[in-house]
Amino acid sequence: MDAQREVELKLELAKADLRKLRAAPAPPGFTAEPATTRALRSIYFDTPGHALRRAKWSLRVRRVGRKWVQTVKAGTGVTGGLSRPREAEAEVAGPAPDLTLIREPAMREGLWQVIDGEPLAPAFETVMRRTTRVFRREGDETCIEMALDAGEIRAGEAVQPLFEAELELKSGDPAALFALAGSLPALAGARFSRLSKAGRGYALAAGDETGTAPVTACEAELTPWTGLAPAFRAILLSCMDQIAGNRDAVLERDDPEGPHQLRVGLRRLRSALKVHQPLIDADERRALDAAARDLALSVGELRDLDVLVEEIVEPAMAVARLGPDTALLDDAGLARRIEAERRAVRKALREQLAGPAVNALLFRLGALAHGAGWRQEEQDAGWRKDKNGAGWRQNGSDADAAEAKSEAEAKAEATVGPFAAEALEKRWKAAARLAARIDELSLEERHDLRKELKKLRYAVEFFRSAFPARKVKPFLARLKTLQDVFGYLNDVVMAGKLAGLIAAGDRKPPVETALAAGFVLGWHEARAAHAFDNARALWDETRRARRFWRG
Repeated sequence: MDAQREVELKLELAKADLRKLRAAPAPPGFTAEPATTRALRSIYFDTPGHALRRAKWSLRVRRVGRKWVQTVKAGTGVTGGLSRPREAEAEVAGPAPDLTLIREPAMREGLWQVIDGEPLAPAFETVMRRTTRVFRREGDETCIEMALDAGEIRAGEAVQPLFEAELELKSGDPAALFALAGSLPALAGARFSRLSKAGRGYALAAGDETGTAPVTACEAELTPWTGLAPAFRAILLSCMDQIAGNRDAVLERDDPEGPHQLRVGLRRLRSALKVHQPLIDADERRALDAAARDLALSVGELRDLDVLVEEIVEPAMAVARLGPDTALLDDAGLARRIEAERRAVRKALREQLAGPAVNALLFRLGALAHGAGWRQEEQDAGWRKDKNGAGWRQNGSDADAAEAKSEAEAKAEATVGPFAAEALEKRWKAAARLAARIDELSLEERHDLRKELKKLRYAVEFFRSAFPARKVKPFLARLKTLQDVFGYLNDVVMAGKLAGLIAAGDRKPPVETALAAGFVLGWHEARAAHAFDNARALWDETRRARRFWRG
């Protein structure tokens, strides 16, 4: 069989939900064929140094009935639960691979290069009971195979249970994968898989934890000539991956980095929706933005308390302990009151994250990333090239609309370079308008400036790979430093929550606890005055810096 490109959505779920999916009726707009069930044993092979794993390849031999089928996959990473490996299959004589049977020369030669003459041996195996259901969307040729796997992964003496649903696009529209998943109630609480089965097997063999570490943003790999649609898809999938991964991190760990990265992911998503607003149906964008905003507010409550502990209270009290009057300050009592509030907020957030709203957001994002929710021609003012071909501008007048190309033609021609330049210029001007009055800004306006700087930074990070790194790096470094200073100023304002936390206890706090809170606030307010002087100087440097997207 020649190499093909798989498109799979991988989801982990509870055993009870997997049972429900086996008999769930087809949702509206889809039909389902009768389910089939079979036992599968898959043996994964690699070199002693795991060369295949490092190169993101996998090689397995699977028993299917009385046959053994060899499968080679290249590009086995998972982003936003979505996997797109190249795959080649061939029937083999027994439970050992035969690389001579790989028909496509590029796949065969690529695998030989990765192995580089080393021997192959079993690395781990999976034993699964797989129920397969085939869904077809009414009105087109979209066909989706859903594989429901219940079983375990074995690596030596180590065993890990696994309950997983894989939705594989056999033909048609990739957005339908997410539409189908969002229409099946049993998937409302599923987790987006961070690893393929091969990735899980390697992690089990190495004794590594899987899937719970906080996830930082992954940069989209773009060039100035990358199509606008693929660029937007890559950015959205990066946001999805960060949100889904850090949802799991918050559910399973108390590590403050999880809420921090989850809030960053949600803010990046909102910025991406804003930057690409001309491309998205207005109602869809508003709905997605509102869902992301509401979730970010809940995550922000926990993140603010984490910041209050780590960046406000602890640094100030470390200084206080060096002074002569330490005995007058009850920082332990202050810490206990904050921690009690933090536990309550974390519990409420986890209940929200375990509910169906997060997956509803992620499934809609996945559909948007693959074209569902893009503006229709009759709704869209569109984007078109200037007459001189130097950039893109939004059509506004009736004459513009009459001249605009069809949506399909515009998308085919549109590239990310000119679009990114205009988007960055717009974000720059929004920040510069506020910063021009930096000495006159109220506390609320300073917060607004901080948000505009953050939006500018996210936009720079979205498109940075489409510009020369030597030009982007200095600008981004200044912007990050400036944003950090304004972030600290905002944290000092947020520290005003201390007074409310102290007063919210069942009993009146000891005088020493109130004194500790007062010391913390006073210490940071004194430092904030100096920090604002730094912010002013940093803005002047940033304002004079060359805007890399111009020209």
